[in-house]
Order: sequence, then C-alpha cells, then structure tokens
Amino acid sequence: MNSGIAAPPHLAIDQVVKRFAGGVHAAVGGVSLNIAKGEFFALLGPSGCGKTTLLRMLAGFESPDEGRILIDGADMKGVPPYARPVNMMFQSYALFPHMSVAENVGFGLKQEKLSRSQIESRVAAMLDLVKLAPHAGRKPAQLSGGERQRVALARALVKEPKLLLLDEPLAALDRKLREETRFELVRIQQRVGITFLVVTHDQEEALSMAQRVAVMNQGKIAQLGEPREVYEHPQSRFVAEFIGGVNLFDGCVIGHDGRHLTVSCADAEAMFAVEYPEGLAAGADVTLALRPEKIEVSMQKPQELPNRLSGTVRAVAFRGEASSCEVELPNGKLLRVTLSNTARAAPSLRAGDAVWLGFASSAPVVLKS
Repeated sequence: MNSGIAAPPHLAIDQVVKRFAGGVHAAVGGVSLNIAKGEFFALLGPSGCGKTTLLRMLAGFESPDEGRILIDGADMKGVPPYARPVNMMFQSYALFPHMSVAENVGFGLKQEKLSRSQIESRVAAMLDLVKLAPHAGRKPAQLSGGERQRVALARALVKEPKLLLLDEPLAALDRKLREETRFELVRIQQRVGITFLVVTHDQEEALSMAQRVAVMNQGKIAQLGEPREVYEHPQSRFVAEFIGGVNLFDGCVIGHDGRHLTVSCADAEAMFAVEYPEGLAAGADVTLALRPEKIEVSMQKPQELPNRLSGTVRAVAFRGEASSCEVELPNGKLLRVTLSNTARAAPSLRAGDAVWLGFASSAPVVLKS
C-alpha cells in the first residue's frame, strides 16, 4: 500500500557552506542538491569554483560550516570517512605499487576482515567487470594509464558503497583513451547501479557521461539540468562561455510580435529576429548567445534565413570531424563558426574569402544574466 510519503533523496545536500581562513568568498556558498539513487551526476566548473571542496565534504574529509549532508535520510554530521557508505576514487588513483592488481582491489575488503574466499570472490567479479581479470597478478607499474584507472575504479566499487565519488577520474589519460573510458564508466555504472558523482573541469566529459550536470561558479550552482538543456539553453553568460564555444552579442530589444523579439545589436551592426515567446519590453538590454555550429556559411546571401551577416574568413582550422572558422564582420567583430566535415574533399573556405553567415531565429539564446 502506498503511504503517499515520498522517499528521501539518495543524497541530499542542504544549504551547505564551507569557508577557509583568508578566503574572500565562501569556498562553497549555500549549495543545495538532491541526487537520486543510481544517478550519474556531474559537478562541473573551473578550478577554484568549490566542486572539489564539496566532494571532500561528501567523503567526510572536510566538515561543513553550515548546512547538512544526508545519505538515504541519515545525517552525515560527525560521521568519519571510514564509516560513511561512500567511497572515493582519487585523481592520482593512489594504487599501492608493491601490491598486485588483485591485492590492490581487495585491500579494503581485507581491512574489513572478510574471509579469504569472500575477498577472492568479490575481487574476481570486480576484475571481470572492469575487464582486468588476465592482469590480476601484475603490479601497477606494469599497466597502462587506462588499466591503472580501471584498477582504482574496481577498488572503489568492490566495497559496494551507496555512493561513489570520482575526482577528475580521466584527467591522467590521453584524449583517445579518455573518450573510450567515458563509455566504459557509463557502462559500469549502469551495470552496478551505484550512484556516481563525478567532479570535473572538462565540459565534454561531464556532458557525455552524466544524466544531470551542476555547473558551479564561485562556490554556487550557476545552473543545474540535463546536459542538453544546459548546453542548448544556458541561463547566464558564465555558463554559455564555460560550456562549449559561443558567440555573444549585446543588444537592445526593439519590439516583440508575440513570438519573436527584434533585437538591435550594435556590436554586430545588425538587427536580429530571436524566437522568444515570453516577450520582453522594448528598450530592455539583452545578451544573445549563439553556438558556432548553429551558423550556416555560404558564398551567396541566404534568403531563407531571417538573420544574415556578411564577413571575411580570417582563419580555418581543421579538427578532424569538423573545421573551425573565424569570420570577421565589417566592424571588426570576430565570430566563431563550426562546419561539419561530411565530405572527404578539402574544405572550400580559405582565409580572405568573402562569405555570408546566416542563422535561424531559434538559434540564439537570450541570457538571463
């Protein structure tokens, strides 16, 4: 029978504040978050934004000055790290160099005084999960960076915590291995069903792995949402600039027809039609955010698009799957444009080419702050 009483969130962070002596601002300034059981969640932000401090408070290595941290409804105040249903995977991996892979993974279980058969069974299952069973007898120095990362993950998971904290888990890997490991982490998280909370400064990493992302800035949450929502609909200039490439235009609202704003942007010397059903009063100052991949480039003036700008290509950089272009407007403003490389032929654009840029009215986002 349903009592009608909602279950508490798996992890509840309630108005948590942390200050350090000499700091101008609180390292963490009143953060509140609810994270569901089995969720893959990311804290994303630049160095010094408070994300690692928050992670250390969850692990019990730091104590909040204000607020509460609850796991399954239990307040963690005064609970030491070893007594929390939490494990942490450190950026450095912190493997014991003199121990084998199997011994590293089973170390925590040995500390808990489990029997040898229990330890061997759980370690074998975990090494199978991370695809390292053939390397059970090797030492960390005999492994690649990606293999050491998986040993650290297995060691963190083998104790079956309710919550796994990952501090910049892919930072030590090269680009190709990072991309491969992202999918591995998601696969493993889905398989074990444990709540993962990852801290990272890498926006691509957070967007590709997490179900929800909290973007942090100066100790506070600047925006919280699903990856696509945060990327496509940033709520502030900070979020727009921190996550992905963006072109920003400062403008003034001229009018509203019930569905579109007409915005005059002096920095582009242009008038833009912007989809915005809510409406804004004429005279309101706004900032528009336009992602580089939303812009179309052509040699002829695009008649079918409502927003058009002429410019000159200043640089083209080939990036493999896409090319980045820098286009200068007549007034000197530079815009970034991303072109998908769908054909094997060399891109037709060259520095010095006169081009037209066009974008739909739905492409720009009106920033709220």
